[in-house]
Amino acid sequence: MWAKERHQRILSMLAANHQVSANDLAEMLNVSRETVRRDLLDLAETGQVNRVHGGAVLPEPRSEEPFRQRMTAQLRAKSEIARKAVRLIQPGQTIMVDAGTTTAIFARELAKLSGVSVITNSLDIATTLQGAGKQVLLLGGRMAADVPATVGELTLAEIRRFRVDLCFSAPVAVHPLNGAFFYDLEEAEIAIAMAQQAPRSVILADQSKLGETSRVQSWEAETVDTLVTNRTAHDEHIAAFRQAGVNVVL
Repeated sequence: MWAKERHQRILSMLAANHQVSANDLAEMLNVSRETVRRDLLDLAETGQVNRVHGGAVLPEPRSEEPFRQRMTAQLRAKSEIARKAVRLIQPGQTIMVDAGTTTAIFARELAKLSGVSVITNSLDIATTLQGAGKQVLLLGGRMAADVPATVGELTLAEIRRFRVDLCFSAPVAVHPLNGAFFYDLEEAEIAIAMAQQAPRSVILADQSKLGETSRVQSWEAETVDTLVTNRTAHDEHIAAFRQAGVNVVL
């Protein structure tokens, strides 16, 4: 098992249990305690875990603000990102879009396009596109607690039924070395599943999310094809993503 795969499994276990012991990790991953120690050191260096005696815990995260409150944050930047992102779509393409405040605004620009089919787990996006008479498929599943979206095993199973041309995701944080992150495990799982069904993955993230990490990793850095952000993003962040091989659209 590669180190990156072990890191992802460690983070998934932490997301579910909040604390893990080195002994349990060694048994679960079928590796030595020394390998686990190195993995935890790597994760601690990037701020994804805090090491404690005998294991690790997740860092104390910032609590995520309610969805409707987040809709009004960075509104100008999100609108700018949405206008740029739709230019990546060609007529006749089918795309997947996950639920988020940035993608909800992105849907308003999608509504102006013709000949595009959209698959989404977001009720907001589906409502916006349906109201504009667009072809939209709303994925079934269990309703999320805060975000107006479907999540869970049924949603993941439905995602795997489709192949699409592009996948659009709006994580809460994106880092040039560590990839994209969500606050919620189920939202991260949705983003991972959607990316697996598309040859090209696009992240929509304003400048406040760049160079940051959060609770749960979704896409690894090398799986990010394109980052669409706003023009006020810091030059050093843009340079770091481009150096990592990410196509940055301003």
